[in-house]
Amino acid sequence: MTATLPLSSNTADRRLWLPRNPENPLIVSDAVASRRTVRSFLDTPVDLETVTRVLDRARMTPSGCNFQPWLATVLTGEPLRAMQDKMLAAKPQDPIEYSFSEPNASPRHLSRLQEVGARMYGALGVSRDDAAAREEFMRENLVSFGAPVVLVCYFERFMGPPQWSDVGMWLQTIMLLLREEGLDSCPQEYLSLHARLIKDHIGVSDETHILFCGLAIGHRDPDAPVNTFERPRLPLDQQVTFLGF
Repeated sequence: MTATLPLSSNTADRRLWLPRNPENPLIVSDAVASRRTVRSFLDTPVDLETVTRVLDRARMTPSGCNFQPWLATVLTGEPLRAMQDKMLAAKPQDPIEYSFSEPNASPRHLSRLQEVGARMYGALGVSRDDAAAREEFMRENLVSFGAPVVLVCYFERFMGPPQWSDVGMWLQTIMLLLREEGLDSCPQEYLSLHARLIKDHIGVSDETHILFCGLAIGHRDPDAPVNTFERPRLPLDQQVTFLGF
């Protein structure tokens, strides 16, 4: 029986990096514990059959009123490289597709961003005052940190906040199913900074659709420090209240 491992265990993470084993599949707790935002991928290809299997299974994600608002285009090879070359040569769009930085105005939420940022850049050996190195690493988002496959997620503009939540559940389902396959991912809201460029590249109307994010897919580099730093999480009693138990 597969052991359930604590979220904070890097040793646990390393055991769960192993390729998919149909005779000993991950249990859900393992998939949750080992999923992390990977920011350095190997160049190992990911085949269409595996991606299709994951996305087909993710169709069972719940959504309010069964609206199933999510849409996606999955790129690899030359179409992906061409899109990335366009982004590397372009400036972020103005106005932006949507804002994801409002929580920065809350000191307690901003502190969480600062904590994970300090750990990530510390793992990279980049000092706080090295703005050039930080910017260079952020631009790695444009090539999805070397991932061989990128899923571009979008939906129709008339969708409201509940449907954004539905799309998030769909993406989380995909990320956990990728772990079952021995694969890793990196959700990338950063790509929304080039939303119109991306939509033009994949043939999606900017007038009718909003681009939510990219999802980098591939095999993590197990030796990259940026993939092994300890991820801070709040204790449960700061997030959940139990009544009547």
